[in-house]
Amino acid sequence: MLMRFGGSLLCRGAMRHPQIPAKQRLSQLLFLQPKTRTCSTVQNVQSAKSRSVGLWLAGCSGMVAGAVLLGGITRLTESGLSMVNWSLIKEMKPPSNQQEWEEEFSRYQQSPEFQALHSHFTLEDFKRIFYMEWAHRMWGRAIGLAYFIPLAYFVARGKIAKTDYKRHGAFCCLLLAQGGYGWYMVKSGLKKPERDTDMPRVSQYRLAGHLFLAFLLYSGFLWTSMSHLKRDLLFESHKNLKRLRILAHISKAMVFITAMSGAFVAGLDAGLIYNSFPKMGDFWVPPEILDFDPKWKNFFENSTTVQFDHRILGMSTLTIISSTWIMSRFTPLPKRAKLAASCLMAMALFQVHLGITTLKNYVPISTASMHQCGSLVALSLALWLSHELKGIKRVARKIK
Repeated sequence: MLMRFGGSLLCRGAMRHPQIPAKQRLSQLLFLQPKTRTCSTVQNVQSAKSRSVGLWLAGCSGMVAGAVLLGGITRLTESGLSMVNWSLIKEMKPPSNQQEWEEEFSRYQQSPEFQALHSHFTLEDFKRIFYMEWAHRMWGRAIGLAYFIPLAYFVARGKIAKTDYKRHGAFCCLLLAQGGYGWYMVKSGLKKPERDTDMPRVSQYRLAGHLFLAFLLYSGFLWTSMSHLKRDLLFESHKNLKRLRILAHISKAMVFITAMSGAFVAGLDAGLIYNSFPKMGDFWVPPEILDFDPKWKNFFENSTTVQFDHRILGMSTLTIISSTWIMSRFTPLPKRAKLAASCLMAMALFQVHLGITTLKNYVPISTASMHQCGSLVALSLALWLSHELKGIKRVARKIK
């Protein structure tokens, strides 16, 4: 198999570089194009990978990360319910004169949030939170333009492989769903709470769904961009590789699940209770952890249980990532894969530190925003590690 693999690559390389000895040219081709088997498949692989497409998708993933950070700050500053209407085109232009501002402020004054929390707000106070929410919405529209316009260009130029059409179709659906779901989430906070003791806020279920779509879109953009930009390196397989890949996938899933758990913490303001660590007050397990009926509601609506779950998930994620890093130390890997594992380990430790600091200091905006952003960085590193290990397996399989 290896002889046929090398010979087929050499037929193209020898014609282009007759002055280079055959053995040397074969070695270069093996390391630069480990995925190819025949002269015809070289062209297929090269057409499937495009640096310009990779950079475009990397930029889109960065814009989605910016939207997540901006959305977190919008929530922490209680700005998300300042715009009580939604329009795809009309709201792109903010109020431009005193009359328009007063009309917008009048609409906000009728909302439950103003009446319960912000009745003391002046017009200047309202402008501050309005611009925060407006910027978040405009950034979402900018992501749509940054994706759809280049997509049409790349498809027209044949830069998008036909095998990727379904993937980009999924990206289109996710982008459109994210915009609509954002307004669906905001609408839940514009209704008067069922109990007078409850504060007006968006549904924690819808907040988690909004974050889920953002993380899913970000992961898809980043993974696809790495497939275009990264070149797989030829490396010998190892008996630990399969177990290491499984651990990397579990790490990736745990980071994702823990981040979704954090959305419930944010939606219920659960970070403002039990501001101590490692115990929750005087308890390892608070007594009210299963107070709600039916019991399953405690995991999504009981602030104490939601915070307890987030702590357990956070420490479990750290344990899994630590196991992944330890195994990577005992497995021969390319430098890029080892670097990805080490970066993920360092970020996991820093993310736990940020979470504890945020909790103990009663959720200050700066550290809370860093903690939310840290979850996205940890997910990025977990995706990077998984992508590196995936490449090793593919190359090892082809040279057997």
